[in-house]
Amino acid sequence: MTGLRYVYAVCRPLGAPLQAQLTGVAGAPVKQLPHQGLIAVVSEVPARDFAEEPLRAHLEDLDWLAATARAHQGVIDALTVVTTPLPLRLATVFRDDSAVRCMMQAEEEHFRSTLERLEGRVEWGVKVYLETEPAEATAAAPPAPKAASGRDYLRRRRQQTRAQEDLWQRAETFATQLHGKLSALAEDSRLHAPQTAVLSGAAGRNVLNAAYLVPRARSEEFVEVVDRTKDDAPGLRVELTGPWAAYSFVGELPGEEG
Repeated sequence: MTGLRYVYAVCRPLGAPLQAQLTGVAGAPVKQLPHQGLIAVVSEVPARDFAEEPLRAHLEDLDWLAATARAHQGVIDALTVVTTPLPLRLATVFRDDSAVRCMMQAEEEHFRSTLERLEGRVEWGVKVYLETEPAEATAAAPPAPKAASGRDYLRRRRQQTRAQEDLWQRAETFATQLHGKLSALAEDSRLHAPQTAVLSGAAGRNVLNAAYLVPRARSEEFVEVVDRTKDDAPGLRVELTGPWAAYSFVGELPGEEG
């Protein structure tokens, strides 16, 4: 290997082979780099794209970033089938094999303890959306008759405000109760900041954005609980994603080295 090293994940030696001819970022074949009982899953990438300066420029290119993220996730997904990987952040790049091994040596204690904690567990993501914004619900309602007086106008405004508050309260109560149920089935959970529609591309207002670390043996039960809640709250949408490698539970990860 003569290019830079793109590192996808660290894991224990694989108990089963990866899928044949697995390729990663830039279409490069994926390799295993062993070091003291751990494996770094890497591929060679060209310096013209992944050295510090060109990489910084590429990360501003949304099309390039999306393609790289898909290739990165494809490798992580393939690893998740055969082992419990500790995924590294997107575009973690090192100079050569020696630099990767130095990183593994420096982070060995963290890698081993995290892999022990994640063994046999996967991440599930759950989001709850309020499909109709309070302001939209008010706008969609039939027009009220013209107020007979200023007092009537103020009364209607108070009623609209109460309706908005009730809708928000119902959404927040549902999300809180669902998070409690799911946390009871998980070994750990993370509440992420709600995503805006611009970022997620999803319709509605995101009121819960959570990740759950769930033993594989309890994943079916976890999914069933989510499925049973989907019809419990009209006007709210529940989305389940996974199972994923446990991105939300790996702690601080090593950064890139140009």
